[in-house]
Amino acid sequence: MPADVRRKWTPDGNVVEVMNPSNKCNGMTYDADLNLLVCEHSTSSVVRERPDGTRETLATHYRGKEMNSPNDIVVHSSGAIYFSDPSYGRWPGFGIEREQDLDFQGVYRLPAGGGDPALLVDDFGEPNGLCFSPDESLLYINDTPNAFIRVFDVQGDGTIATGRLFAKEIGDGDIAKGELVDGMKCDERGNIWVTGPGGVWVFAPDGEHLGVVEIPESVGNIHWGGSGWNWMFVPASTSLYRFKTRVSGRREPFMTA
Repeated sequence: MPADVRRKWTPDGNVVEVMNPSNKCNGMTYDADLNLLVCEHSTSSVVRERPDGTRETLATHYRGKEMNSPNDIVVHSSGAIYFSDPSYGRWPGFGIEREQDLDFQGVYRLPAGGGDPALLVDDFGEPNGLCFSPDESLLYINDTPNAFIRVFDVQGDGTIATGRLFAKEIGDGDIAKGELVDGMKCDERGNIWVTGPGGVWVFAPDGEHLGVVEIPESVGNIHWGGSGWNWMFVPASTSLYRFKTRVSGRREPFMTA
């Protein structure tokens, strides 16, 4: 992201540059049709990139004010898109330094059929990683400076309610140290995997801290890949790592395509 470049790794070990500049894009995921959904810091946008190269802008503003800098993104089985919108893309290095239009940092939902973003929650310091439980009854959202994860009940209309603390003190939230709560995913058993000091932290569904998979660099994001969805890929400060897990990831819509 700071270098403003997007690259692609392939199983033969090759790394190729696919977008330069990349609009300092951050979190990315696929939808069920294998369109790439991208959070862009420089443009304060959520965009959809189709396999044929077509680019569509899905969200840029909330009630007439420009988004801060969409950061992480996940797709519900209904096709609705959920994304976090902290301020980091308005900082030097991580984006383009500029004032915020909004006076809060929120998490939003885009309807499956398109439309304006709906604000779900706005009382985070800097909302960052987010993921659903395997049955999508729960939405987990972490907060980078506060170094915690909260969990919410997902309602029938796609909104969230009854937020409560799931895990805390995942480091101290000091961004200068670079070992922070950031990317987060859920596995098929409901365990939560999240970046933190020393590598990837793992929590049981009841919030018990199970351990840390050590990574020798600060970790920014994580996701499962491979034919059985049991290789964890770890983008870190200067390198891409992977390790095999005894569980596979929660089946997101693109993982059954």
